[in-house]
Amino acid sequence: MAVKIKLQRLGKIRQPYYRIVVADARTRRSGKAIETIGKYHPKEEPSLIQVDADRAQYWLGVGAQPTESVQRLLEITGDWQKFKGLPGAEGTLKLKEPKPSKADLFAAALAAAGDAPTTEATTPKKKSAKKDDAKKDDAKKADAEPAAEAAKDEA
Repeated sequence: MAVKIKLQRLGKIRQPYYRIVVADARTRRSGKAIETIGKYHPKEEPSLIQVDADRAQYWLGVGAQPTESVQRLLEITGDWQKFKGLPGAEGTLKLKEPKPSKADLFAAALAAAGDAPTTEATTPKKKSAKKDDAKKDDAKKADAEPAAEAAKDEA
């Protein structure tokens, strides 16, 4: 059986991402795969390329033929050079800068504000005027009732 390493397309229109799969050469592009050995997200900056190097080396060793696009991805990760015994096996893969944690961002914002928060972290909810008026009326009635009962008791 002829085996190929190819890209299986997933995602939405204009937002593709791919799985790098090992499949029979006769299956369609997004058909049944023997094994998934990586993923490729071309729309991210820089593009995300993850390949299981051990499995890629195994499948290349047993005769699986990569498509042109997969071969370019394997060259970027350095797996193709490692398989062929060429120099440059470390590859030219660019990695995304790690995002700063939210705690670090908060600490930086606090330092920029002068290390002393002037208000609370959250603002209290504003109460509607109708509810405040109703509560005041209830309080007045409650105060008036004990006074009326005390006047009746004295009489």
